[in-house]
Amino acid sequence: MKNKIAVVHTTPVTIEPLKALINETVPSCEIVNFVDDSILPELNGNGGDVRKVEGRLIHYYQFAEQVGARVILNACSSVGEVVATGQKQVDIPIVRIDEAMAEKAIQKGRKIGVVATLATTLGPTVTLLKDKSVELNREIELTSNLAEEAYRRLLSGDKEGHDQVLVDVLTKVAEKADVVVLAQASMARVVSTLPKEIQHKFLSSPKLGVERVKEALEGMSK
Repeated sequence: MKNKIAVVHTTPVTIEPLKALINETVPSCEIVNFVDDSILPELNGNGGDVRKVEGRLIHYYQFAEQVGARVILNACSSVGEVVATGQKQVDIPIVRIDEAMAEKAIQKGRKIGVVATLATTLGPTVTLLKDKSVELNREIELTSNLAEEAYRRLLSGDKEGHDQVLVDVLTKVAEKADVVVLAQASMARVVSTLPKEIQHKFLSSPKLGVERVKEALEGMSK
């Protein structure tokens, strides 16, 4: 029987990249996608108050369990904190896409730079890193960097402009940090355009998050 993995998205942009990554990491699985693209605009309008969207996300987790998923991947860092509450409502594991990335960042270096193009993602990522540093008993020094101009350019259809703004921001942050955490999966493709000698400093969530899904499935089959 195929392993069924449910992915909860807040934008259709993440569907195909995560589908490809899951198929590569967990061969012969079945993927079910739940997409609600009203969540991020609502968070942008309410100052990032995830309590307003928590109920909807929990319903998606419950739907995922009802359709026979063995593991749920929560694909959006902006709503990652809902996972802890949602886990109490379902009997299958929910993987927070950015949790493995946060753990690796803390193990990799003390000075951690966090970069996001959305304020609603920056806050939860910083909170996650702080929580993980306490959990792992590691002292860290965090710097937050919001590249809002990149997001504005992306909204206007200027993809190249978005990437160029990010290149500038990421390069500057890498100069002072041991590790740079990319708070949004969409930023990862820019890393390959940076100087090779600094590329090792950057961490993004998709690959590490999907590997955590694989580990969850393997743990259930033991």
